[in-house]
Amino acid sequence: MLVKVIKVVVMTFLVLAFVLGLNTWRNTSKQLEVQALPDLAVNVDAVAEHLAGAVRTRTIFSFLSPDLGAAEFEKLHRHLEASYPNVHRVLKREKINGHGLLYTWLGKDSKANPVLLLAHQDVVPIAPGTESLWQQPPFDGVRKDGFIWGRGAWDNKSNLISQLEAVEMLIVSGFQPTRTVYFALTQDEEVTRHDAQTITELLRARGIKLDFVLDEGLMVSEGVIPGVAKPVAMIGVAEKGYLTVELKVAATPGHSSMPPATGTSAIAQMTAALNRLENQQFPAKISGVGRQLFETVAPEMQGFPRVVMSNLWLFEPLVRRQLDGAGGSSAAMLRTTTALTIVHAGNKENVLPGVAEATVNFRLMPGDTEATVLAHVKQVIANDAIEVKALSNGSDPSPVIPTDAPAYVLLNRTIREIFPETVVAPGLMIAATDSRRFVPVSDQILKFSPVRARKEDMARFHGTNERISESNLVEMVRFYHRFLSQSAGSAR
Repeated sequence: MLVKVIKVVVMTFLVLAFVLGLNTWRNTSKQLEVQALPDLAVNVDAVAEHLAGAVRTRTIFSFLSPDLGAAEFEKLHRHLEASYPNVHRVLKREKINGHGLLYTWLGKDSKANPVLLLAHQDVVPIAPGTESLWQQPPFDGVRKDGFIWGRGAWDNKSNLISQLEAVEMLIVSGFQPTRTVYFALTQDEEVTRHDAQTITELLRARGIKLDFVLDEGLMVSEGVIPGVAKPVAMIGVAEKGYLTVELKVAATPGHSSMPPATGTSAIAQMTAALNRLENQQFPAKISGVGRQLFETVAPEMQGFPRVVMSNLWLFEPLVRRQLDGAGGSSAAMLRTTTALTIVHAGNKENVLPGVAEATVNFRLMPGDTEATVLAHVKQVIANDAIEVKALSNGSDPSPVIPTDAPAYVLLNRTIREIFPETVVAPGLMIAATDSRRFVPVSDQILKFSPVRARKEDMARFHGTNERISESNLVEMVRFYHRFLSQSAGSAR
């Protein structure tokens, strides 16, 4: 009997090993085969100085007082005019909501749907108390050690400058687009995104349907996906939704010397509700865009990681547990996230507050909606005494763009031409961008920045010692030069 059991176990193991090996062997590369382009000649000193000059403008948009930084935005506009005279000679420029900019590069074919590229002028403030931690002053635009240092060097003035640099070069070379190209340079992406909404409404009023929109987003990352030695360029094919929920509970106020029954005070009820939301998250799943990502990069892995990712039918629980345990962006790809962000209750140490309030922010996976989140909140907190209200600034997840969509294929090809050693894969944008506003005027909205970033660089994003290398900046110009010449040069 024992011998038979051993034989069954051995045969089962051999069959399983065969299936795993076969699936791994059959899971061949999904990368486009393209010819790497010869390097386009770019004046590195000129483009680096143009970016450094843009960094020297403190373009911080104030939600409470939009005119507060007006002089700095106007300084940036003068810098752009001086740096790109041909852009401002050929393209039409419109001001949006004061200091937002919309450039129109008119195409020869008025019947071809236009395209739109986004970048934003504004930057986030420096966190108070961290100024001394910067290796170079954050608004001095210092060029040192092959980098341009300062706030906005990465997010997002490198995209802005490299786009205009590419257009200037194309104009000088005699290029004229077949389809019209719009460049939206917003002033408030980090705060309100009103410019993006205004531009969308303006285009709708003019009867314009965009062929595609390209905005900032995922990047060319190195060392971010375990098991993949090559850089990975993730193209954002969808963006998570955004919803903020307010919780409010009232209780009888009173003196702290006579507390009510355990668990019935306003603070106790709110604390219990927040604990439940924190501990009963939305379920984690490897599905949709996340699954597409892993299936695309799996053939580029080596050793056992390739076997695991090529056989998610078996190893998905293991992979899901590891990603979920890692937290951060890895876990955010798996679920609609729950973040406890604001709590208010009480104003004196010896008084029981009559009201406790909390704010919880959710980033919604494709498939979830405001309704599903509110239902989840009410079911989890299980307390009818707590008022649950969604704030009006939310938005559902963006539509998912298929990887065979023309704009995705073109972007994929361009990345492979400019970054030939790079693995290209679809990805999910977990943060919010301006491009979500353009869903009414475009069916293809993609999020990608040709920025190289290592794992250790991620802390620089909205953080201390933001910088970008001059060599990467040159690559960005080459990328936009090629992408514009291909996407605007002919109408699909």
